[in-house]
Amino acid sequence: MLLNLNIIDLAVVDALDLDLDPGMSVLTGETGAGKSILLTALGLALGDRADSGYVRPNSKRAEVNLEFDLSKAPQVKHWLEQQELDDDGQCLVRRTISEDGRSKAYINNRPVNLQTLQALSRQLVEIHGQHAHLTLLDKDEQRLLLDGFAQNQALLEAVNNCYQTWKQTHKTLQQLLKAGSDQAEREELLRYQLEELQQLDLDNFYYPALADQHNKLANLGKILGVGQQQLDILYDNDQQSVAQMLGHCIHAIGELAEYAGELNTIVELLNEAEIQVGEAAQQLRRFLENQEADPQQLVWLENQIGIVQNLSRKHKTTPEELPQLAAQLATELDNISHSSERIESLTQDCDNQLKHYRQLAAELSASRQTAATELQQRISNTIKELGMPHGEFLVNINSDKAAEPQRNGLDGIEFLVSTNPGLPAKPLTKVASGGELSRISLAIQVTTSTDKTTPTMIFDEVDSGIGGGIAEIVGQKLRRLSQNRQVLCVTHLPQVASQAHQHLFVAKNQNAAVTSSTVRRLSEEERVDEVARMLGGVTITENTLAHAREMLQVGKG
Repeated sequence: MLLNLNIIDLAVVDALDLDLDPGMSVLTGETGAGKSILLTALGLALGDRADSGYVRPNSKRAEVNLEFDLSKAPQVKHWLEQQELDDDGQCLVRRTISEDGRSKAYINNRPVNLQTLQALSRQLVEIHGQHAHLTLLDKDEQRLLLDGFAQNQALLEAVNNCYQTWKQTHKTLQQLLKAGSDQAEREELLRYQLEELQQLDLDNFYYPALADQHNKLANLGKILGVGQQQLDILYDNDQQSVAQMLGHCIHAIGELAEYAGELNTIVELLNEAEIQVGEAAQQLRRFLENQEADPQQLVWLENQIGIVQNLSRKHKTTPEELPQLAAQLATELDNISHSSERIESLTQDCDNQLKHYRQLAAELSASRQTAATELQQRISNTIKELGMPHGEFLVNINSDKAAEPQRNGLDGIEFLVSTNPGLPAKPLTKVASGGELSRISLAIQVTTSTDKTTPTMIFDEVDSGIGGGIAEIVGQKLRRLSQNRQVLCVTHLPQVASQAHQHLFVAKNQNAAVTSSTVRRLSEEERVDEVARMLGGVTITENTLAHAREMLQVGKG
């Protein structure tokens, strides 16, 4: 559960350090006081999109810190261990947003990416927004709720994996079948192209070496002429070679060294240079002696390079990539040559995978049917308690066992409701009254939350559109839901607020240069005043206070 929420320089909050207790906590305050910014802070810390607009004016960054108790969340402990993010059982989440809009996330003081943060958050906190009834109109969301209630996660994953395998096999099979009509023509073209490429001796083909060899033979005359000229300059010219001049320099400076000893270092360097020149001249002589013009080899090289360049232009590739192209063509040719065998094998694989998929889909459908019977009974009972005595909730599951496989099985799932006796059940989208839809949505959320393992649940004004005795029932259900998890509820209803174990009050301070909001825990007497305020009236009378005390007393059970 969430133990502590710490906010620094986020929007209207300059600093907040809030401890939270188990059970049910309510958050109240005047409209516009800043209740929503606490949920915004929680959302940001848990992975919502961030931007610079969240940073408080005149601040360099905003920061949100969350501390969780994992004593009743072994699955989260295990996840942290798998990700190598565990730290002696504690769970600290931190998110910072800089003034340029960039954000950083940390789990137990270790930097993580947003995907990792969101993966953890889904296991820690579940947020039900005030517009949840709009989300529930989506059929995919309805399917997710039913599968969550049925605990179908493992079965869904198996169905999805089988679907992906079948889809890839089916796609490959269809490509082969489609290619069958012009297979002979394509096979003939591939054989011709391969024969052209194979004249290059592809096993030993290396274009850079071929080009280097051609370049050397084509310029051999220049190599021999210039090489011999430089050999003469270096060593062979008896009149004025580099070696001869170095010898004269060594002799002359050596004589001077008798008078200036420091010149011996220069003499040593010149001696080394003389040796190097001699070795260079010797190697150049051996190289020139080993060169031999080969006109036939040059003609062959020019022919090969011409073939290579023509093939490169023809196939729109580089000379270096021709062996890789030949391998690709050979693979395609082999596939075509054995396509009938592959088609037969893929057809068998596809049939087996489809059979396995339909078995898994049937198991998933049966699980959904079983869960739907219980879910619709629970939600129907809750709807009746929420002021719709004739309300009936139905989960309609249409299964097409012969349909092509889909990612989430073969079932079409739709939530239906009947609000008046004698009238047929209709989809949620057909429910005319906004208040009825709000109550149905609340019934669905509360009911589907009962069997979840998420340690902290947040309800943001999900009780809007209801009041009176119905509101009190809503409060009772939220309190009951908090028996085995932490519930945090933002509300404007005194009937809901009076059911809480902990009451948090949000107030706005407009006296400072920059508006700020504060949150504090109310004492028992302060709770009386706040519930009295929520009950309404310009003047709070003794009767209003007495009513507030009575509501709080009843709320304690």
